[in-house]
Amino acid sequence: MDLGVVLDRLQSEGNLRTLPQAGHEGKFVLQSGRKMLNLSSNDYLGIASDKLFISEFLEGLVRDGAVFTSSSSRLLTGNSGEAVLLESELARWTGKEDALVFSSGYHMNVEILPAISDSTTLILADKLVHASLIDGIRLSQAKCIRYRHQDLGQLERLVAGNVSRYTTIIIVTESIFSMDGDVTDIAALADIRKRYPGTVLYVDEAHAVGVRGDGGAGVAREQNCTDDVDFLCGTFGKAMASIGAFVSCSRVAKNFLVNRMRPLIYTTALPPVNIKWTRRVLSEIPYMDERRRYLAHISGKVRNALEAIGRKCPSGSNIIPVMAGDSFTAVSLASSMQDAGYYLLAIRPPTVPEGTARLRISLTASVSDVEVDDLISRL
Repeated sequence: MDLGVVLDRLQSEGNLRTLPQAGHEGKFVLQSGRKMLNLSSNDYLGIASDKLFISEFLEGLVRDGAVFTSSSSRLLTGNSGEAVLLESELARWTGKEDALVFSSGYHMNVEILPAISDSTTLILADKLVHASLIDGIRLSQAKCIRYRHQDLGQLERLVAGNVSRYTTIIIVTESIFSMDGDVTDIAALADIRKRYPGTVLYVDEAHAVGVRGDGGAGVAREQNCTDDVDFLCGTFGKAMASIGAFVSCSRVAKNFLVNRMRPLIYTTALPPVNIKWTRRVLSEIPYMDERRRYLAHISGKVRNALEAIGRKCPSGSNIIPVMAGDSFTAVSLASSMQDAGYYLLAIRPPTVPEGTARLRISLTASVSDVEVDDLISRL
């Protein structure tokens, strides 16, 4: 493979990526002498830019001390007391029997699906699931069919037509999709799971934990169907302003994963200091209803404004796509918005399907109403 030729082709298609260097000042991004409102962050509740919240945690670290590396995998000496406590707290928060912590959301999705499936398994995955889920499916021995995005009618036909041919069918979806921002009817998926024995439901709540549902526990909690989700996954790197990920599940499932997941067995565990920070955030997340309500308020304003000017908006969340079509148009729009003081980036293939390049507005609770009104005027 000629690497230079491939890069030249990507550039000619408008899809060449580079690593943007940027500084941060609260909710603003500093880049090339410009100060721009950050509308590309996953800091949905504004915790990562909350100086008071952070300083209180750091004061505790100075007083109590901190361990900055686990120095080992969890099956050797890396299973810190902080990790054990966090998993217990996550299980209570999500209403499941147990929980298991991972180094990242990507690791989580790449690890779990190959572990719980074999050649007698069928995975039915929404067409737009995250790349990490796709990679996890590819690493498994299971047969996979991708059903049309949010087409639950097609999904049920696939379940009904295959339930007698496989020992297990795993339905894989996200609760809030990362590019369109639309919300899945998890309760309807749970109903399918209950009506077809041998069906397992795997839901990635990466963009919902902290933001949706009672206490911020996610869309499954919001739709009162947590008990019917076998693998309820979330991340710490978005609304929870930390690093790592988790799955809430049964204790049997957790023990099975510990024994079967190669990356967990061979990966150095998260540093205890990071887990301590995650626990601190988790202790406050259930009481951040005001931030959640405000985020829902400003998100609705932007979605309604886009609809009012004739731009179809599939979103039902704070992730709001502004469709451009081709990659060059998306890059041009992003540049224009950056010149106007808004840090927005072009989302291009292969992250999204061909012909659907876009700007992806990611609203956070730290953005003011006035700033939202100004953004609407610019759009």
